[in-house]
Amino acid sequence: MLSLLTVFGISLIFHFDTSYQLGIGLGVISSAIGALYTIFNKRLVQHYDTKVINYYQMLSGTVCLGAVLPVYLYFFPVESVIPGMKDIGNLMILALFCTVGLYVIFAEVLKKIPAFTVNLTFNLEPVYAIIMAFLFFNESKQVNHSFYIGLSLIITSVVLQTIISIRKK
Repeated sequence: MLSLLTVFGISLIFHFDTSYQLGIGLGVISSAIGALYTIFNKRLVQHYDTKVINYYQMLSGTVCLGAVLPVYLYFFPVESVIPGMKDIGNLMILALFCTVGLYVIFAEVLKKIPAFTVNLTFNLEPVYAIIMAFLFFNESKQVNHSFYIGLSLIITSVVLQTIISIRKK
């Protein structure tokens, strides 16, 4: 029921506009996959070292993306697939700190924090992004009452789920 409340809130935000249908659908699918990822990782960190888990996840991601790369390059050709030295440096920083490092920390956090709390934090990221867009980019001019009602429904579903979770404990 709370998920339906959230989906209804999202539909109010986008005014039932069909031009956003693909993006909204992909967002819902992405959230579901992200939630499953967290739940499965929670189970894995109880039995295996987080660095080993991260190693296999990154290795399989590299293999899968490497397999898809020729198809991608067929539809979106580029002049060169080999990055320059500056790009290699930036990629190394992003890979080590923003991907591998954060995924190891994420797995360590799952040892101490329930998967629900972690998923809740991830799922509130769009709300944080909306608030930051309002504050830093003055984007609030383009929203109306249905946006605020939809946003309040999303936040209400998160608060209700938190209350239900606390009462169960």
